Amino acid sequence: MANATLAARDGEHWAAKLKDVGFWAEWAALVGLVVLVIVFQALNPTFLSPGNITSMLLAAAILIVLAVGQTFVIATAGIDLSIASAMTLGAVVFGQAYTAQWGLALSCVAGVLAAAVAGLVNGMITAWGKIADFIVTLGMLSAASGLALILSDGKPVTIIDPALLALSTGRVGIFGYSFLIAVAVAIVAHVVLFHTRFGTHVLATGGSPESANAMGISTRRIKIAVYTISGALAGLGALLLVARVGAAEPASNTSFLLNSVAAVVLGGVSLFGGRGTIIGPVIGALLLVALVNGLTLLGVSQFYQPLAVGVVVVLAALLTRFQR
Repeated sequence: MANATLAARDGEHWAAKLKDVGFWAEWAALVGLVVLVIVFQALNPTFLSPGNITSMLLAAAILIVLAVGQTFVIATAGIDLSIASAMTLGAVVFGQAYTAQWGLALSCVAGVLAAAVAGLVNGMITAWGKIADFIVTLGMLSAASGLALILSDGKPVTIIDPALLALSTGRVGIFGYSFLIAVAVAIVAHVVLFHTRFGTHVLATGGSPESANAMGISTRRIKIAVYTISGALAGLGALLLVARVGAAEPASNTSFLLNSVAAVVLGGVSLFGGRGTIIGPVIGALLLVALVNGLTLLGVSQFYQPLAVGVVVVLAALLTRFQR
């Protein structure tokens, strides 16, 4: 009898949860991903084929890395509009260093450092200059893109290296090396954000800068740190991008910027700061890639794909209003 009563209470508890909009807001990205997978697989059986899954995961790797970096910034109530341009700058610096015979390892370090410096400048101007991050990173978006064009003379650099080829084509089962690197980044980021003092200070800074300062937290240093992290991860994304396309291209791809923010929003990270998650943006990135891939398999024109992504992101943003 007691067991029956407990079961009934559990049933009522979950029924109430399912009726709660806040519950769906918390799990919007995961629910959306599951629904997309079911629908696309029903419409096109090749959607969940091993080859297509591998392709989607490889496509998601760069976006996951960028979304993780964007998460740290947004968790402090900021935004990094220069993340795609920083990635472009990192790719160009990597290409120029490799062409100058610096070697693969040193060229990789140069590319990541170049993007990290862009993030560092964003953080210093935002924190010490007390200028809105929107304006600072918008300026860096243009500056980094311009610098990339100047360094490369507007010409892409083809890079053929066995190690990079292995990075782009190697895999363990259905998981490509690039995706495994992205997963490793997400795991480290989760540990840093939720199991270290630094992570606590990041969320405190986003929640209430005044209270954080009163507790002895240097919000300026935190701001500088998160923008530097975002830049460094943009540099890592640059290496993955170069490995994937086989060239360091100076043209900035703004879709990476838009999708990195979209993945964070889909993942349930508050744009007002103080609330963060890593698994959410990762799932959000997978959802966006699955959406575009599924539409492509169905033969939907590429003109409609940005529209579909935009609708999904706006709906996710509306749901975040109901998060608890």
